Amino acid sequence: MTVAGRRVPVLALGAFSLLAGLAGGLARIGAGSPSPATAAAGHGVLMTLGFLGTLIALERAVALRRWWGYVAPVLSGLGGVAVVAGLPTSASALAFAAAGAWLVATYAVMMQTQPTLHLVVEALGAVAWWAAAVVWLRGADLPDLVPWLAAFVVLTIAGERLELARVALLGRDHRRAVLTWTALLLAGPLVTLATPEVGLRVLALGLLTLAAWLVRHDVARHTVRASGLTRYMAVCLLTGYAWMTAAGVVWLVRGQVVQGGAYDAVVHAVFLGFAMSMVLGHAPVILPAVLRVRLPHHRRDYGPLVLLHAGLLVRVVGGDLAGVTALRVAGGVVGVVALLSFVVGAAVSAVGATRRRGRSPVGPRSLSESAA
Repeated sequence: MTVAGRRVPVLALGAFSLLAGLAGGLARIGAGSPSPATAAAGHGVLMTLGFLGTLIALERAVALRRWWGYVAPVLSGLGGVAVVAGLPTSASALAFAAAGAWLVATYAVMMQTQPTLHLVVEALGAVAWWAAAVVWLRGADLPDLVPWLAAFVVLTIAGERLELARVALLGRDHRRAVLTWTALLLAGPLVTLATPEVGLRVLALGLLTLAAWLVRHDVARHTVRASGLTRYMAVCLLTGYAWMTAAGVVWLVRGQVVQGGAYDAVVHAVFLGFAMSMVLGHAPVILPAVLRVRLPHHRRDYGPLVLLHAGLLVRVVGGDLAGVTALRVAGGVVGVVALLSFVVGAAVSAVGATRRRGRSPVGPRSLSESAA
């Protein structure tokens, strides 16, 4: 079996969590999805740790180039399977906690040969992943995990932007700024353990500080004027930063929200508007690194992106905040269609590229070998 062939089953575990999470999300908004009750109840964990966690850990394993690096994504993928299978919460939480700890160890090894700021930021994101799983293991409700999950996703993606955009080489003032928003993003979840109202506002300050810094220093603000894949990636990034800003504003104004429209709005702004926009934007780099095939860029790639943000805008503004149930359902359905169309498009492109070129080692081996 080829290297790429061994990675596909791990990627499939993440895809399983994504599909189950999407079906569960439709069930939660009353869209008539034929999903098991476990998928609806575990929707948030499936989308974050089951899908995003597996994808991120798999990319890091590819970059590490050691067999044991794949333990983290396998554990995370199995955690998603445990959620859908209805196993005790402790089983899923233990799998995710072990995956997070293993990912931290992966970063520790990588930093021995590459002691860079971006890896420190990403490693702290992995610590937040582990903390989220531990908090869940100790019996916390899923809304209590959200600050930790947000810190995991945001710090990981911010670290990758430092890596890809080469901004980690900036001067002392910029390093101080990076340390500032990193500290805020970690302090927020920690403070929520004692005072959720204060902790979520600290987290909000971290999101807003990071968003402002990225908009100012990320190369995406320049490459959005380019064409082709470069412009597409920049559009994904900048729209994602806008949603991160929106989430920061809601948390700063409202503080603790654990249910209702404001809660749904801020959660989906972070994990759909920001995180999934980053997935769409980085997929042209991540998938070639994992599957070892080049994926050609087409204008139709904008279709899922437009649907994602249009559906989310309808859901958040018209459904979650304005309270119009029909718009909440419609926006949710459009968002699911967006992500499914992205998955299908990526799969078709990967199969087509494999048939045309074979499984020769083309394309970057990891995110670090390509820049947006």
